[in-house]
Amino acid sequence: MSAETTLKDLPKVDSVLKEQLEGFSQDKLKKTDTAEKTSLPTKEDVESEKQHDKLMHNIEDFRSDKLKRTSTSEKIVLPTPEDVAAEKQSQALFNAVEGFDASSLKHTDTKEKVILPAKEDIERERTHQSIFQGVTDFDKASMRHAETQEKIALPAKEDIDAEKGQQALCQGIEKFDPSALKKTETTEKNILPTKEVIEAEKKA
Repeated sequence: MSAETTLKDLPKVDSVLKEQLEGFSQDKLKKTDTAEKTSLPTKEDVESEKQHDKLMHNIEDFRSDKLKRTSTSEKIVLPTPEDVAAEKQSQALFNAVEGFDASSLKHTDTKEKVILPAKEDIERERTHQSIFQGVTDFDKASMRHAETQEKIALPAKEDIDAEKGQQALCQGIEKFDPSALKKTETTEKNILPTKEVIEAEKKA
């Protein structure tokens, strides 16, 4: 800022900020201790650094006399018949576009048709506008104050008994001891057909 700047041209300071700056006292500052933390590199960082150093060492000690001489052979790949046919078709299309004669086009007149909305569309639009206007122009002052009554329906005695029975059943299933079961033997019985059943089967 130049020395010729007048007092009225100097930037104005907010009165609140000015009072805070003038009333600032260093005694209000709290003493803090700065703790320096030295973060050691991780195992991955050490491995990465070793790999980088090894790579740089190999580059520095690289001997070019160990390289073998190689010859580069250029192979000319001829196009297939499909590629030739596609190229001919593309070239023919390009020539047709370049040699197109615009004078062979016929003059056409464009007719613009204005489609009027149907009666149902007009009625639907009016209904939509009426609803929208009713929502936007709604007067909240015309609303009446209403008190909401919360009713807590206590369960009936039958519901409580059913709930207790359900809980007792679940508890009995959870605490069931399979070791209290008795071992049983299953006997399979093969019932032979009677004489009448055999005779009926033969007749069938």
